[in-house]
Amino acid sequence: MASASASLHEDEGKLNPKTIDQHRAFVSLQEELEAADWYNQRVEAASDPELAAILAHNRDEEKEHAAMVLEWLRRGDPKLDEHLRTYLFTEGSILDIEVAAEHGAGEGAEEGGESGGGVPTDSSLGIGSLRGTGSLVVTGA
Repeated sequence: MASASASLHEDEGKLNPKTIDQHRAFVSLQEELEAADWYNQRVEAASDPELAAILAHNRDEEKEHAAMVLEWLRRGDPKLDEHLRTYLFTEGSILDIEVAAEHGAGEGAEEGGESGGGVPTDSSLGIGSLRGTGSLVVTGA
């Protein structure tokens, strides 16, 4: 997985130090996630319970490392920060959250069970019911 991205794809002389550091972090994140995947498979395949416990501990360390690198990337990249704030620690359909985020639904909605982040927790997308109104009223567009 990470081996295809381990080297720079552009001339290093044309890249600024921040881009090179971000590349290092992206590759490290890939490696940590790959290691967690490998350990996960080894835990499941191990016949010795003590070995499985050690491998599970090692797997969880890799997840910690991945989280630390991801946080470093988030702090330095406003767009990544925006996307992580949209999708992480949410409930319900991830695709519904994307629709709401892309189309601005849920902001200022008065119906439809919104979460604290302005994203509806039900399937209404924050627009409420149009049944029995006889007309369509669009707000916040």
